[in-house]
Amino acid sequence: MMYWLQQLQMKRWAFCNTQTGLPVDSITAAALPANESLLNETIHTEGEGFLPPVKIPTDVVGLKAASLPAPQLSAALQNISLKHPWTEIQNTIYNICGTRQLPGNGRSISGVEGFPEHPGTPAEEQEVEGEAECPVRDQAREDTRAEPRSHWPRKAKWLTSGFPAITEGLARERSSPDKVAVLQQQVLMLTEEIKSQKELVKLLHKALEAAQQEKRASSIYLTAAEDRDRLELVRHKVRQIVELSNRVEALETDKKELEQSVALRDSRVEELQKHVQLLMDKNHAKQQVILKLTEQIARDLSEPVQEADAVAADTLYKQQEEIEHLKDDLDAYRTQNQFLNSEIHQVTKLWRSVAEKEEVLLMKCARLQVHSCQVESKYLMMLRRLQEASPDLASGEAELVKSLIQEALQWDAKEEAAEALQLNPVREYDDYGFMTIPKYEVEDWKLLAKIQALEIKSNNLLSHTAVEKPLGERWAGMAELSPSAELKGLIRCGIPVEHRQRVWKWIATQRLSHHHAANHYESLLRQCERTEHPASRQIELDLPRTLTNNRHFTSPTSQLVPKLRRVLLAFSWQNPAIGYCQGLNRLAAIALLVLEEEESAFWCLVHIVENLMPADYYSNTLIASQVDQRVFKDFLSEKLPRLTAHFEQHRIDVSLITFNWFLVAFVDSLVSDILLRVWDAFLYEGTKVIFRYALAIFKYNEEEILRIHDSLEVYQYLRFFTHMIGDGRKLMSIAFNDMNPFPMKVLRNRRATHREELEAELSELERIKVQYVKEQARQVAWHPDGAVSEEEEEM
Repeated sequence: MMYWLQQLQMKRWAFCNTQTGLPVDSITAAALPANESLLNETIHTEGEGFLPPVKIPTDVVGLKAASLPAPQLSAALQNISLKHPWTEIQNTIYNICGTRQLPGNGRSISGVEGFPEHPGTPAEEQEVEGEAECPVRDQAREDTRAEPRSHWPRKAKWLTSGFPAITEGLARERSSPDKVAVLQQQVLMLTEEIKSQKELVKLLHKALEAAQQEKRASSIYLTAAEDRDRLELVRHKVRQIVELSNRVEALETDKKELEQSVALRDSRVEELQKHVQLLMDKNHAKQQVILKLTEQIARDLSEPVQEADAVAADTLYKQQEEIEHLKDDLDAYRTQNQFLNSEIHQVTKLWRSVAEKEEVLLMKCARLQVHSCQVESKYLMMLRRLQEASPDLASGEAELVKSLIQEALQWDAKEEAAEALQLNPVREYDDYGFMTIPKYEVEDWKLLAKIQALEIKSNNLLSHTAVEKPLGERWAGMAELSPSAELKGLIRCGIPVEHRQRVWKWIATQRLSHHHAANHYESLLRQCERTEHPASRQIELDLPRTLTNNRHFTSPTSQLVPKLRRVLLAFSWQNPAIGYCQGLNRLAAIALLVLEEEESAFWCLVHIVENLMPADYYSNTLIASQVDQRVFKDFLSEKLPRLTAHFEQHRIDVSLITFNWFLVAFVDSLVSDILLRVWDAFLYEGTKVIFRYALAIFKYNEEEILRIHDSLEVYQYLRFFTHMIGDGRKLMSIAFNDMNPFPMKVLRNRRATHREELEAELSELERIKVQYVKEQARQVAWHPDGAVSEEEEEM
């Protein structure tokens, strides 16, 4: 049965790896095993830990074997189990001998002491004796001597009468350990004698060296020419004697300390020896008890069997037979468990193989869809170029181009979605309610929206498996948030949707320089109810114009509209110096979309205005915003000199485009996915991120802008070119890699310089304004009473 089951597993494995109806290209083949022979070989090796492969049976397979009767055991072997042969032999001897006693001791054969349950061969006994160490033999010899002497005659008598060869072996074993012990003792004595001789030689060497030193000193003393030299030698010797005496005293002190430590060690060793001796005595006593119990069991087994014991023996035999059956069942269940484990293992491998194939095919399908989107985007771009050049074309060619454009615009992607596999389809709205494809009112720009939708789809397909999944795994492994270089890099790459709310709340609460009471926001709302703020009218006018491309704010009945109203009114009371400025509604709306809670959105707005942005950024004069525009022009001339020269040539003022970028942090300027990634880094790093991304946007479209040589067309292109950016990863790489270095110190210094210049210009304008007002007042004072102004004459 096991043979046939394994054959079925092999056939199933071969079928799963050969019968595939899908085309395999070079990429798919690289992800699969090299050849099918390897797959066929794995079926034989995969069961190593579960079930060994069964060889092909020779005589129990086929129709003939099925028709043969079951083999019958002989009557003599029916009650013999082959699992425990030695137990069966003992039982057989016991049944044959019955109650026959051995001569001299009154014990039966089945109760023989020292007879092993599973005897080994003589070669195995010699091998075991050869591997045993000498201390073990000495210990065994001592334990053997410790046994009662009365036990040896009985054992020797039984062994001599029944097994004379065993008696001779025991005699040899008894004499050989004694010889080995004597030889070991002699070796130890000789070793000690050699050690003592070596120590004597060392002492003699030291004495000889001392005598040689004294001889050299005496010779120096005798060869000295004058008494002064001899006196100096004597003094030197005295100093040496003093030093040696000091060393002797120190050595004596060390000797005493060592003697004390040795005494402590000796006392400890004596205690351990006593403890060891106590354990040996306990062990010896236990051995005596074991011998007594063994003798008692042997005597109980040697007693004649009574009639009452026959019933017990019958019951015991039935129990043994039942135990054998249970053992057979246990073996069968164990074999079945091994087979099921191997089956689970093989099915798991098949499932993994199929999953790998599916993943490879999905990747291939994604690449094909990306290629299809790119080809279609290029086709539509070519149609757009032809559309721009249609005034120069003939009437027939212009009509053909127009028909092709109409056909491309009328193509419905939903029909294809019903027929083909959509791995990452482009939805009409994203997770935050933004429209993924803009709706242009101009007929010529509808083709542009189609191209943008295809670019977004291709970028989503490419980044989903290659970038988004690894980033999601890294964010999932980050349980606690703390400022670090790793967190900074992850935030720059973009926070996943499922983690963005948590990270934004952490950033807003951590970066606030002041902390208010827990009910501070509620107290501001109560103040809004009691007193109407002067900015409430402007707030009501700006609410319908907030995020017109988001479905959560297009309807007046939306739930986020009243929340946005309360957040803006509370901020107007929170910061009376600013109150309300156009642009704050968009900042608060983005915070509400992500954080969802009013109070969290309020504190996020406070964090942006009071911590991230410079002072006076949203004041009445917007002086800090104007300073940033001048600083940005400096950076643009340094990082992109060709583009700056192009703007100067055509007299393009980029601040007309970029002022709104800085004021609202790119809201309503970038695609929602890229916008939120910009906000992730902006909330964590500050306004430097806005400068980086503003430069990256111009770098992203630099070549397209340089190809336009008409100022009106340049302004028209700059008005919507940010919506054409679909590759957020490329834009991020330009912002944080190509724009380096970008030190914050340089930004602060340039802000300070331009602020001084701007304040000087504003003060000069204020002075001119005051002078003009004074002159006008002076002219009114000199005007005759009967004169009538031009306006009064017209009336």
